Amino acid sequence: MFSKIKTCATAKEIWEKMTQICKGNDETKENKLTVAQQKYESIKMKDGETMTEFDKRFSAVVIELTSLGKEYSNRELALKVMRALPREWDVKTMAMREFKDLNKLELHDLFANLKAYEFELETRAEAGPSTSQPTKALATTILNSALQALARLLINSATTSCPSSLRSLRNI
Repeated sequence: MFSKIKTCATAKEIWEKMTQICKGNDETKENKLTVAQQKYESIKMKDGETMTEFDKRFSAVVIELTSLGKEYSNRELALKVMRALPREWDVKTMAMREFKDLNKLELHDLFANLKAYEFELETRAEAGPSTSQPTKALATTILNSALQALARLLINSATTSCPSSLRSLRNI
Protein backbone atom coordinates (compact mmCIF):
# COMPACT_ATOMS: atom_id res chain seq x y z
CA MET A 1 0.00 0.00 0.00
CA PHE A 2 2.78 2.42 0.92
CA SER A 3 4.45 1.99 -2.46
CA LYS A 4 1.25 3.21 -4.14
CA ILE A 5 0.91 6.39 -2.07
CA LYS A 6 4.56 7.36 -1.42
CA THR A 7 4.56 9.67 -4.45
CA CYS A 8 1.56 11.67 -3.18
CA ALA A 9 2.45 15.17 -1.97
CA THR A 10 -0.58 16.02 0.20
CA ALA A 11 -2.89 14.28 2.62
CA LYS A 12 -5.74 14.90 0.17
CA GLU A 13 -3.86 13.11 -2.62
CA ILE A 14 -3.13 10.21 -0.27
CA TRP A 15 -6.81 10.01 0.72
CA GLU A 16 -7.99 10.09 -2.90
CA LYS A 17 -5.45 7.45 -3.92
CA MET A 18 -6.43 5.17 -1.02
CA THR A 19 -10.12 5.64 -1.81
CA GLN A 20 -9.50 4.74 -5.45
CA ILE A 21 -7.46 1.69 -4.45
CA CYS A 22 -10.05 0.45 -1.94
CA LYS A 23 -13.26 1.34 -3.75
CA GLY A 24 -12.12 1.47 -7.35
CA ASN A 25 -13.54 3.54 -10.18
CA ASP A 26 -17.05 3.11 -11.62
CA GLU A 27 -15.97 0.29 -13.92
CA THR A 28 -14.33 -1.58 -11.04
CA LYS A 29 -17.46 -1.13 -8.91
CA GLU A 30 -19.63 -2.45 -11.74
CA ASN A 31 -17.37 -5.49 -12.15
CA LYS A 32 -17.45 -6.17 -8.40
CA LEU A 33 -21.25 -5.95 -8.47
CA THR A 34 -21.46 -8.35 -11.41
CA VAL A 35 -19.22 -10.89 -9.67
CA ALA A 36 -21.18 -10.58 -6.42
CA GLN A 37 -24.50 -11.03 -8.25
CA GLN A 38 -23.14 -14.14 -9.98
CA LYS A 39 -22.13 -15.53 -6.56
CA TYR A 40 -25.64 -14.80 -5.28
CA GLU A 41 -27.36 -16.39 -8.26
CA SER A 42 -25.25 -19.55 -8.20
CA ILE A 43 -25.02 -20.15 -4.45
CA LYS A 44 -26.12 -23.60 -3.28
CA MET A 45 -25.71 -25.41 0.02
CA LYS A 46 -22.81 -27.84 -0.35
CA ASP A 47 -22.90 -31.53 0.54
CA GLY A 48 -21.91 -31.95 4.17
CA GLU A 49 -22.20 -28.22 4.87
CA THR A 50 -24.00 -27.25 8.06
CA MET A 51 -26.71 -24.63 8.10
CA THR A 52 -24.40 -22.39 10.16
CA GLU A 53 -21.69 -22.63 7.49
CA PHE A 54 -24.20 -21.95 4.71
CA ASP A 55 -25.60 -19.00 6.69
CA LYS A 56 -22.11 -17.47 6.90
CA ARG A 57 -21.44 -17.97 3.18
CA PHE A 58 -24.83 -16.65 2.10
CA SER A 59 -24.71 -13.67 4.48
CA ALA A 60 -21.23 -12.72 3.25
CA VAL A 61 -22.54 -12.53 -0.32
CA VAL A 62 -25.57 -10.47 0.77
CA ILE A 63 -23.34 -8.08 2.74
CA GLU A 64 -21.04 -7.71 -0.26
CA LEU A 65 -24.01 -6.91 -2.51
CA THR A 66 -25.39 -4.43 0.01
CA SER A 67 -22.05 -2.65 0.20
CA LEU A 68 -22.13 -2.34 -3.59
CA GLY A 69 -25.64 -0.83 -3.51
CA LYS A 70 -27.70 -3.93 -4.39
CA GLU A 71 -30.42 -4.83 -1.90
CA TYR A 72 -33.00 -7.60 -1.91
CA SER A 73 -36.34 -7.79 -0.11
CA ASN A 74 -36.90 -10.24 2.74
CA ARG A 75 -39.06 -12.34 0.41
CA GLU A 76 -36.39 -12.47 -2.31
CA LEU A 77 -33.72 -13.51 0.21
CA ALA A 78 -35.93 -16.16 1.84
CA LEU A 79 -36.90 -17.68 -1.51
CA LYS A 80 -33.27 -17.68 -2.65
CA VAL A 81 -32.16 -19.49 0.52
CA MET A 82 -34.95 -22.05 0.12
CA ARG A 83 -34.04 -22.69 -3.52
CA ALA A 84 -30.38 -23.08 -2.55
CA LEU A 85 -31.08 -25.93 -0.14
CA PRO A 86 -30.79 -29.61 -1.09
CA ARG A 87 -33.92 -31.67 -1.86
CA GLU A 88 -33.97 -33.10 1.68
CA TRP A 89 -35.15 -29.67 2.84
CA ASP A 90 -38.13 -29.49 0.44
CA VAL A 91 -40.74 -30.47 3.04
CA LYS A 92 -39.50 -27.81 5.46
CA THR A 93 -39.27 -25.09 2.82
CA MET A 94 -42.74 -25.92 1.48
CA ALA A 95 -44.17 -25.64 4.98
CA MET A 96 -42.42 -22.33 5.54
CA ARG A 97 -43.73 -20.94 2.25
CA GLU A 98 -47.26 -21.91 3.27
CA PHE A 99 -47.25 -20.71 6.86
CA LYS A 100 -44.76 -17.83 7.07
CA ASP A 101 -45.11 -14.31 5.74
CA LEU A 102 -41.91 -14.21 3.70
CA ASN A 103 -42.19 -10.42 3.32
CA LYS A 104 -41.71 -10.05 7.08
CA LEU A 105 -39.29 -12.96 7.62
CA GLU A 106 -35.85 -11.54 8.38
CA LEU A 107 -32.82 -13.47 7.11
CA HIS A 108 -31.51 -14.18 10.63
CA ASP A 109 -34.94 -15.53 11.68
CA LEU A 110 -35.07 -17.76 8.60
CA PHE A 111 -31.65 -19.23 9.35
CA ALA A 112 -32.53 -19.65 13.05
CA ASN A 113 -35.59 -21.65 12.01
CA LEU A 114 -33.57 -23.76 9.57
CA LYS A 115 -30.83 -24.39 12.16
CA ALA A 116 -33.44 -25.56 14.69
CA TYR A 117 -34.87 -27.94 12.09
CA GLU A 118 -31.37 -29.20 11.23
CA PHE A 119 -30.74 -29.86 14.94
CA GLU A 120 -34.04 -31.74 15.18
CA LEU A 121 -33.11 -33.89 12.18
CA GLU A 122 -29.67 -34.65 13.64
CA THR A 123 -31.22 -35.56 16.99
CA ARG A 124 -33.67 -37.91 15.31
CA ALA A 125 -30.91 -39.49 13.23
CA GLU A 126 -28.87 -40.15 16.38
CA ALA A 127 -31.91 -41.75 18.05
CA GLY A 128 -32.05 -44.42 15.37
CA PRO A 129 -34.02 -45.36 12.28
CA SER A 130 -37.37 -45.78 14.03
CA THR A 131 -37.65 -42.04 14.63
CA SER A 132 -36.36 -40.92 11.23
CA GLN A 133 -39.70 -41.74 9.56
CA PRO A 134 -41.67 -38.58 10.55
CA THR A 135 -40.37 -36.62 7.56
CA LYS A 136 -41.62 -39.31 5.18
CA ALA A 137 -44.88 -39.56 7.12
CA LEU A 138 -45.35 -35.79 6.94
CA ALA A 139 -44.66 -35.79 3.21
CA THR A 140 -47.14 -38.65 2.73
CA THR A 141 -49.77 -36.83 4.81
CA ILE A 142 -49.30 -33.63 2.80
CA LEU A 143 -49.50 -35.55 -0.48
CA ASN A 144 -52.63 -37.45 0.61
CA SER A 145 -54.31 -34.21 1.72
CA ALA A 146 -53.49 -32.57 -1.60
CA LEU A 147 -54.84 -35.57 -3.54
CA GLN A 148 -58.05 -35.61 -1.51
CA ALA A 149 -58.55 -31.88 -2.07
CA LEU A 150 -57.96 -32.33 -5.79
CA ALA A 151 -60.43 -35.23 -5.94
CA ARG A 152 -63.09 -33.15 -4.14
CA LEU A 153 -62.48 -30.26 -6.53
CA LEU A 154 -62.82 -32.50 -9.58
CA ILE A 155 -65.96 -34.17 -8.25
CA ASN A 156 -67.54 -30.81 -7.39
CA SER A 157 -66.82 -29.39 -10.82
CA ALA A 158 -68.02 -32.58 -12.54
CA THR A 159 -71.28 -32.73 -10.60
CA THR A 160 -72.19 -29.16 -11.46
CA SER A 161 -71.92 -29.85 -15.19
CA CYS A 162 -72.82 -33.58 -15.39
CA PRO A 163 -76.02 -35.60 -14.92
CA SER A 164 -77.52 -36.10 -11.49
CA SER A 165 -76.27 -39.69 -11.32
CA LEU A 166 -72.74 -38.32 -10.80
CA ARG A 167 -73.85 -36.15 -7.91
CA SER A 168 -73.81 -39.23 -5.70
CA LEU A 169 -70.01 -39.17 -5.99
CA ARG A 170 -69.96 -35.96 -4.00
CA ASN A 171 -70.36 -37.95 -0.77
CA ILE A 172 -67.00 -39.70 -1.19
